[in-house]
This record gives sequence, C-alpha cells and structure tokens, in this order.
Amino acid sequence: MTDAGADFLQLSPAAAPARGLTSWLAGAVRAAIMDGRLRAGVSLPATRLLADDLGVSRGVIVEAYQRLADEGLVSARPGAGTKVSGLPPPPAAAPLPAAARPPAAAPLPAVARPAPPRPGRPAPSVLPQRWRMHAELDLSPGVPDRSGFPRAAWLRAERTVLARASVADLGYGDPRGSQWLRHQLAGWLARTRGLRAAADDVIIVSGVAQALALLAQWLSAEGRTSIAVEDPGSRGAHDELAYWGLRPVPVPVDDHGLRAGDLAVSGLRAALLTPAHQFPTGVVLAPRRRRELLDWAHAADALIIEDDYDAEYRYDRAPVPALQASAPGHVAYAGSTSKTLAPGMRLGWLVPPGRLHEDLIAAKHAADLGSPALPQLVLAQLIATGELERHIRQVRKRQRTRRDALLGALREYLPGARVQGVAAGLHLLITFPELAGPAGDTDLAERIHRAGVLVHALSWHRQRPGVPGLVLGYAAHPPDQLREAARRIGRVLDSAPGVGRGGRRGGLPRVGPAMPAGRGPQLTHPRRSGQDHQQRPADGREQQRHAEREMPVHAEVRDVHRPAVLQDEDQQQQQDHGEERHRDP
Repeated sequence: MTDAGADFLQLSPAAAPARGLTSWLAGAVRAAIMDGRLRAGVSLPATRLLADDLGVSRGVIVEAYQRLADEGLVSARPGAGTKVSGLPPPPAAAPLPAAARPPAAAPLPAVARPAPPRPGRPAPSVLPQRWRMHAELDLSPGVPDRSGFPRAAWLRAERTVLARASVADLGYGDPRGSQWLRHQLAGWLARTRGLRAAADDVIIVSGVAQALALLAQWLSAEGRTSIAVEDPGSRGAHDELAYWGLRPVPVPVDDHGLRAGDLAVSGLRAALLTPAHQFPTGVVLAPRRRRELLDWAHAADALIIEDDYDAEYRYDRAPVPALQASAPGHVAYAGSTSKTLAPGMRLGWLVPPGRLHEDLIAAKHAADLGSPALPQLVLAQLIATGELERHIRQVRKRQRTRRDALLGALREYLPGARVQGVAAGLHLLITFPELAGPAGDTDLAERIHRAGVLVHALSWHRQRPGVPGLVLGYAAHPPDQLREAARRIGRVLDSAPGVGRGGRRGGLPRVGPAMPAGRGPQLTHPRRSGQDHQQRPADGREQQRHAEREMPVHAEVRDVHRPAVLQDEDQQQQQDHGEERHRDP
C-alpha cells in the first residue's frame, strides 16, 4: 500500500475485516455522520484517492458510497463529487418555563496580565542564528519547504474571497476568529484528526506560539506555575512557556513516548506534549501511555496541551487520532499552517476545554483584537474547496521522496548511523551512544557547520543529560542537496574524535534501537515509494534513480513486522493492485 491508512476518519486497513470491507467502510462513514464528525455539505474523498489510501479496489469505495446514498446520508452529482446530506433535524424541544430554567453561569475570572520580565527569568533562547547566515545547507528541523507554497491556489481563493467579502468581513471581528473558518476547521479536524469540536469551540490564533502564550497566562492565573514537558522536547516551546512565567519540568521520553507514569507522583497539574509525532525523537505516544496520561489528567484535574506537531506528514504508519477526542474536558488542542502552508502565514487554531473558553477569548482580544481577517477567509476557502487537502497530499509525496533520498545518502556515507523518527514528520534523528567528550554533540554540530551544513545538536533540546545526537530536517532541500549534506556530515564524522561512521561503506544504517510494535519504522526492509510526479526537476531526477537504488528499510506497523522495499512507484502500485484483488469481498 502506498500509505498505511487514510487521514479521512483515521481509517486504517489494519482495523478492517478480511472480508466485508464495503460494510466496514460504510459503517465508519455512517457513524461519523451520526455523531457529527461529518456535517451536511462536507465532501467525501474521491473514490480513487480513498482506494489508494486504504489499499483496496475502487469498487469497494463506490459500493460503500452507494449504500450511504441509498440511505439518504450522502448524495452525488456529476462534477461535484459525493457530499454528506446530513440527518433530519431532531424535533424541537418545548421551551422550559422560566422557573425551571437553570440559572446563568457566573462569568469566569479574567486571565491575569502576565508580570513584566523579572530578574532571573530566562530570555527567549536563540539557537545559533549566527550560523544560518554562513551555512550553505540549512538542515534545521521544523523548517518546511517554503518554495512549495501553493501560490496559484491561494491567489484563486483570495480572488474569490475578495469578490464576495462584505464590508463587515474586513472590520474588527469576533476575537475567536472568522465564523466561516472556525466552521470549516471544525469539520476538517474531525475528518482528519478525529477531534470532537464545534465551530464555537475553536479559537483562531497566530500559530501554536500564541496558543501556548494564552494557555500559559491562564495557568499562571490559576496558580499553576510549573508544567511537565517532554525531555528531549521542543526548545522553542519550552522557552515560550518560560517567558510567560511557567517552570518547565522535564519528563523523560523513551521509545514509547512521554513516561506518563512519572506524572502521577510529580504533583503537577499541566503538561505539554507532541503525542502524534514527538519532537525530536519522532516516536508516537503508545496506547498504554495515552491511557496513563488521560488517567492522570482526570485524577489531578490537569490540563494537557496537545501540540499536533507534524501530524499531517506520515509515510509508513497508520494515522493516530488526536488525544483531544478522548478527553475534550482536559485537553487543549493546538495546530497551525506553519508546516502545511508556511510559517509566515501566522495562522493557527486552539481547541481548549470549555471551562477555559471565556478567559482565553478575553486574553486573545487583549493581545491583538483578533487575527487578520483576509488570510482567515482564504484558508476557509481552501478547506471548503478541498484545495488544502490536495496540497497536503502533494507535499506529503514530495517529502517522502526527500526522506528516502536522505536515508539513501546516510546508507552510503554513514553506514553505521543509528536513525529514528523516519516514519513521519519532516526531520529525523541520528544518535551516537558511543560519542565521547564533554562537548559531545554540540562540538559535532559545530564541526559540521564549518563544513557548510547546519544541523541541531540533540542536547540543544534536552534539559537533562542524555544520549548525544543530531536532528536533521529534510523538508526544505531537494534530493541532490540532501545527498551532498550527508556526504559532508559523513566526512566530518570520519575525522571526529570518539565517533566514526562505523561499518563498511555501503552497509546498512541502523534505524533504532528497535521500537515496540506500532512505534514506526526502523531502517531494514520495507521500501516505500515517495515519488512526486509534479515537483521540481531535482525531485524528478530522484524519482528516476529511485528504482535503481536498493535501500533496505525495516518498518514496524502496529503488531506486524512488514517486509517491503523502497521501490519505484509503478512497482508499488502493481503490488497494491495485487493486494486489492486479494482483499476484495
């Protein structure tokens, strides 16, 4: 299969029965319509695209859609696709007499204004920005491919929006954000991330950074001045929380994600984590850890801040639903367009527990009166027309190609490298357990920078000592440049004291240590394609070379070890069609 599942409703082939695929799919869509995740007017995925995602024949999808149409739940029109018809509205309840109505809830206390910077408060950290000006190849993690911004689609959407925008649309609006965008986001997040939220639950923010700032202010006003954070974890996120007066308390991350059991004895009542794709290790929070985390949140009446980092980009594993769907009363979900469109758009969303809403809206209004109107309307148009989803699919293909190119180069130039976090996201992690010396990975990163490549030392994102490593982002460079970066890194490692490339040239990079089932791939045998037939010439050249390369990869998906080979997309499609014929009911 070209993917390990579909973003749409987080459908996973692993959960499907051996027979009865049509009934399984129709049941999943029907349930989503019944519980409100799919609202009236929402377009269902094209049958061919969904069939490709799930690795089944197109006939399975067509038949499932037809069953739903026969039930009156969806309708199809030539050229318009298949859309949800919705459910008949329930009968209106008779209004309660005035005496029986519950009293109005008292207003929540306003969020306190954060105290001015005090002596000893850490200043926002600046990772070596001076290096950026001198690095020929910037492999910093978290940097997307800004050259891939969908300019044509954005211009079309902006013209449409301007043609119909009212005067009121361009004035000071609701501090929560555009009603239309919040409505579109609620439906999109329900379909792709499993969120349980209505438009009124969503607050539009200027990226995840503002979401963290608003939540940090609320926590400070509540007297919760310490917050659990992943270690290693995002240095920038920790600095943002510290700036607003919170004390980040490191909690170790292992191959199963955050050690949630440590929270029960910590006395903390707030935590920030990236459960879908942990930064920087790339692991997914294991099911048992998810349960432990939610049990702690209920027992301690704690707030979990879920940064849905890189959730859109997964290559070799099934989709992981957001935590928020399991505990909306304890999870504040945050996301943005920084990786899907561009960080300069400064567009994000926050879905907090209901009890925080009034305070956060007041803080948002005090901060900036609301986010810019026109970009919100354009984003809503992109979601409504399906352009955003099409763009994400294209970017996902391109990034898989680039990931494969970097892994192939690591195989050649760093054959003994221990690599992890390759199943999803826009970066990978190389660790060096044998690296000696007090400077460790910081010294190694400096040496690599002198060779013209900027990477992050893993220790920059740690609060406690741990295994040295390097974090490499691959999203912003075509395959040829990624191979050149790997060549330079390998040359530096050959000369670095206490660490070498290990193994023979052409040997296999180790991707591990071995993760438990479901935690994502380790390089040793399956091969996935990742070609993007529409991208820039360098990516196209990579596709031509792809079938000629032999790059063993080992992927673990759920509880099954799947052998596969990173191969040409035509070969992969032939394999998919064979599976479809085998699985058709």
